[in-house]
Amino acid sequence: MAMGLHSSRRGRSRGRAPMAEINVTPLVDVMLVLLIIFMVTAPLLTAGVPLELPDSRANPLDQDPEQVTISIDRDGYVFIDRERVPVGGFPAALEELRPGTGTPPQVTLRADKALDYGRVMAVMGELNRAGFNSISLVTSGGAPADAVSGGSADAP
Repeated sequence: MAMGLHSSRRGRSRGRAPMAEINVTPLVDVMLVLLIIFMVTAPLLTAGVPLELPDSRANPLDQDPEQVTISIDRDGYVFIDRERVPVGGFPAALEELRPGTGTPPQVTLRADKALDYGRVMAVMGELNRAGFNSISLVTSGGAPADAVSGGSADAP
């Protein structure tokens, strides 16, 4: 009888026995790499309308998950997040964004630097009239210090 048990073991390969443990180190490595990739690409996904933003030396603001992005492209068309608003339909679109009760979401305004100042102010006036009083202006962060030192070369 002992011979039979011994012979059945002999039929198996004498390699390694099956492991009952899971090696977690490769899993953690892969998850950390994915986390880094998502952290790098997430800020790039917020902008949907191609704009040439003006430069500024202002500090960046924290991202709020409930914020609304209003963009004005070079031609003066208004976008709410990534959807183009029909001409004349901006006040109605703002009414849809406003919640029934509570505070309205924070608005992030992105405008092309080639736009007329009056066009940007008209959009800000509509935002204010609709009750969106917390507006952040978005710029690119590459202005040299002498560009904002006060005054321009054309000023007397």
